Amino acid sequence: MAKYIYQSPSWPNFTWKDAELNALLGEVRLIQGKISGQMNAIGFQSRQDAKLNCLTLDVVKSSEIEGERLNYDHVRSSVAIRLGIDVGGLAAVDRNAEGVVDMVLDATQNFESPISQERLCGWHAALFPTGYSGMYKIDVGRYRNGEMQIVSGALGREKVHYVAVEAARVQQEMDIFLDWLHRDLPMDPVLKAAIAHFWFIIIHPFDDGNGRIARAISDLFLARAEKSSERFYSMSSQMLVQKKNYYAILQKVQHSDGDITDWIHWFLQCVHKALLDTEEQISTLMLKVDFWERMDKTPINERQRFMLNKLFDRFEGKLTTSKWAKMTKCSHDTALRDIKDLVEKGILQDDLAGGRSTNYVLLAKLGSRRNTP
Repeated sequence: MAKYIYQSPSWPNFTWKDAELNALLGEVRLIQGKISGQMNAIGFQSRQDAKLNCLTLDVVKSSEIEGERLNYDHVRSSVAIRLGIDVGGLAAVDRNAEGVVDMVLDATQNFESPISQERLCGWHAALFPTGYSGMYKIDVGRYRNGEMQIVSGALGREKVHYVAVEAARVQQEMDIFLDWLHRDLPMDPVLKAAIAHFWFIIIHPFDDGNGRIARAISDLFLARAEKSSERFYSMSSQMLVQKKNYYAILQKVQHSDGDITDWIHWFLQCVHKALLDTEEQISTLMLKVDFWERMDKTPINERQRFMLNKLFDRFEGKLTTSKWAKMTKCSHDTALRDIKDLVEKGILQDDLAGGRSTNYVLLAKLGSRRNTP
């Protein structure tokens, strides 16, 4: 057997076992439809917020897989500006995030546009606007001219994990790949997303950024599967959670003789888990929508509104008076008055398991947890 899949006589005629994939693919498609229906049932603003949060996570987590940490608030500002979403109090925009944002938004918002060499090279140029990856100058906006190895370990003791298609073959291999992408095949777009991701990674056509571009290609085909630019789940977030398995399955299947069933199964499981997580988030979102509808006549100041939204969305750790004061930039006494007011109104409750300092929990979310079977 050839060492790498692209050296197999059958390359690139991949095979897979439908019997091992059909049930999982069917479940993925079922939940996609369910989530779409749930999101259509809530208000426009809530859908916009969910879309903004999802796309922001996709940018942040896709970069984090490659070891690059982007500021969530900066990325969110960049996404909001490009989508024309008014979120108020936008954070500064990070130039390091701009290119990733451009690529992810182009893939998801313009999902019906064909993927061409020019488009891929444009994505690559956006990722590396200075012509450098870290300290190293790279070929930007064009396929690589040099050989490509994936290695780890200290200098002099490197371990080679993968040797990509030789540079002289890249143009031909990419032409075949792009031709396949453009064909109107009788294939589910979710399945096509999985195959395209793997195929692109195997060719590794650029000096750097191949993982992020592969994930953008997947996002594009997942959007085609849903026939919608509204993204409510993040594959990159789930891939980051399973980062070790992600690399392990790629490394395993890169040595196959053309059967990529294991990779497709892993990819579908990843989509499935991302969708299940989103279902849970939608439940929280619907709680939030219901909460604010019930609070319509209740006097709530801006600091309280800000913190209550944080408790519904992305609050880390326990809520204390000092944390409230820091996040709303007010005095400790003001924070305590805000909190006590919400306790009296039955919105917050003392957390009896708080330990030394008093912590508070949002009753709406606490009730949700208690009612979950």
